[in-house]
Amino acid sequence: MGGRSTEILYGSNVTIGEHVIIEPGVVIGDDVTIGNLVVIKQGTNIGNGVHIGDLCVLGKRPASNPKMSQKPPVDLPPLMIGDRVKIGCSVVIYCGVNLSEDVFVGDMASIRERVSIGNSSIIGRNVIVEPKTEIGSRVTVQTSSYITSDMVIEDHVFIGPCCSSSNDKYMGLGNYPHQGPIIRRHARIGNNATLLPGITIGEQAVVGAGTVVTKDVPPGETVAGNPGKPIKSTK
Repeated sequence: MGGRSTEILYGSNVTIGEHVIIEPGVVIGDDVTIGNLVVIKQGTNIGNGVHIGDLCVLGKRPASNPKMSQKPPVDLPPLMIGDRVKIGCSVVIYCGVNLSEDVFVGDMASIRERVSIGNSSIIGRNVIVEPKTEIGSRVTVQTSSYITSDMVIEDHVFIGPCCSSSNDKYMGLGNYPHQGPIIRRHARIGNNATLLPGITIGEQAVVGAGTVVTKDVPPGETVAGNPGKPIKSTK
């Protein structure tokens, strides 16, 4: 087992549904509820007061093929789930993820490896979070948004439904360092906005619904349109 514990450690008052698979080395805290048909992979650490919905896979290991430009590392740390986290149904969360206290993950969301999510953040229904992304505290990412890899989202950011982001300026040609958008504190992103690679959205900036952001947005500025252009300042 590579030196890992083969014992499953249970806290008190743990409720487990039907047909649940818990692999060796899992640690489960107190007052945890696990739904039906859940798979918890080796080494996953679950804090106190966590609620896990039906049909989830937690601690999944990533796979790759020769075409992938960014291959996942072989040795990843276990999935860490903080106290009072709530995970919806049909959620897949990979190993190498750290969910801090009070995070909410909606139904059918997917969170890839090497992602950290800060306290009290919300990952909405059907949201995809790709690898090597940092999400701060009290962030809201609403339904069906795509959070690309190599992205930084600071504290108190709001991202509306169906936002799309990208990290590869030349779309697979291999001659551009992958860098997703950087979204600074208290910025707000409207529905269906598109954020192109490497741009920075400044603190307290606003991106209007449907905007295509092709260059940096200064702090406090509001942009809208395709491409996004300033329409007013909130300063």
